[in-house]
Amino acid sequence: MNDATPLEGTPLIAPSSTDHPLYEGLVEACRTVYDPEIPVNIYDLGLIYTIDVSEENEVKVLMSLTAPGCPVAGEMPGWVAEAIEPMAGVKTVNVELVWEPPWGMEMMSDEARLELGFM
Repeated sequence: MNDATPLEGTPLIAPSSTDHPLYEGLVEACRTVYDPEIPVNIYDLGLIYTIDVSEENEVKVLMSLTAPGCPVAGEMPGWVAEAIEPMAGVKTVNVELVWEPPWGMEMMSDEARLELGFM
């Protein structure tokens, strides 16, 4: 029997549109957003899982938080959208919170680890 349903717990995170001309600017926009409890931007914290840009310049961001009970869980996706929306060429922005895979400290960039004293 061929079951096309993904295995439970398998991350459904799509790769980012790294070859799109807007990609680097989108990353920089994400780097302007900070978790208020951690002095590192959310991109370097590893909270941005996917930045997907369609041919029509519609941006979809999949992100997570350091913990499901994060006090700004309801606000942070809006902060990301507000950082991206003013970019020239961006048509629409959709930011979605995901919990799979769960965020872990290993997702942080070397810069974030250094800033937080983990290196």
